[in-house]
Amino acid sequence: MDGYRSGFACFVGRPNAGKSTLTNALVGTKVAITSSKPQTTRHTIRGIVHREDGQLVLVDTPGLHRPRTLLGQRLNDLVRETWSEVDVVGFCVPADQKVGPGDKFIAAELEKVAKRTPVVGIVTKTDLVQPQQVMEQLLALQKVMEFAEIIPVSAVDGFQVDKLSDLLLAKLPQGPQLFPDGDLTDEPEQTLVAELIREAALEGVRDELPHSIAVVVEEMMPREGRDDLMDIHAFVFVERPSQKAIILGHRGERLKQVGMAARKQIEALLGTRVYLDLHIKIAKDWQRDPKQLRRLGF
Repeated sequence: MDGYRSGFACFVGRPNAGKSTLTNALVGTKVAITSSKPQTTRHTIRGIVHREDGQLVLVDTPGLHRPRTLLGQRLNDLVRETWSEVDVVGFCVPADQKVGPGDKFIAAELEKVAKRTPVVGIVTKTDLVQPQQVMEQLLALQKVMEFAEIIPVSAVDGFQVDKLSDLLLAKLPQGPQLFPDGDLTDEPEQTLVAELIREAALEGVRDELPHSIAVVVEEMMPREGRDDLMDIHAFVFVERPSQKAIILGHRGERLKQVGMAARKQIEALLGTRVYLDLHIKIAKDWQRDPKQLRRLGF
């Protein structure tokens, strides 16, 4: 196809800068988990934007942060590795928070790849502030580093999402379609299911938990003799008995809520009814233990 472009883009930014929500808005469906807790995204989930004139493959990376654990260090390595492999990087800064040391830390890291890879500055969450504040944030972002382009967007009300799609696509090389038409992500379903369970487990818990939760789907198969029901058995791993108590809740009420919320999302993802069996396990200090990190998929 003449003029057809295809390639990879990724969003970076400190935790909770709106990267996953933006990925979902561009793809048009939920492929990346979103949560108000930092460090929600752990796996490189790709969302695929299909257009007449090209295909944009979005790689969703964990937020870059100053690491305190081996897991944190591995996540940061994953981010840098991703940056060096994509065709364009989008640096997300939310409109409702001042540009801070965290953003400058990322910008300093990004400048190392900016010579090879174009970096687009994106002011996200413009729906949360007045136009004047958006303007001020754009000016503040300009001072952080040299960008190929800067654009304000809102994934929530769709403001300039299409324009961002145009802008990113224009930075891709000309090339063939990389994925079949119907594909929205190349992640195995099991990984997405585990992520949806983790998202549900993170909802409404206190701040000490997010980093400590990992989910492993042990088994996922259609119920024997039925093609309309999927049996899913999964473990939620935490690091301490006190954390297990938080997720379990009074008489197991909280875990039941987590199961119901996750099941709804998983059924929407898989397009079939789901029986979800959830258990909590303690894996002491797993974030600092290389062997356990490997077992939990990091």
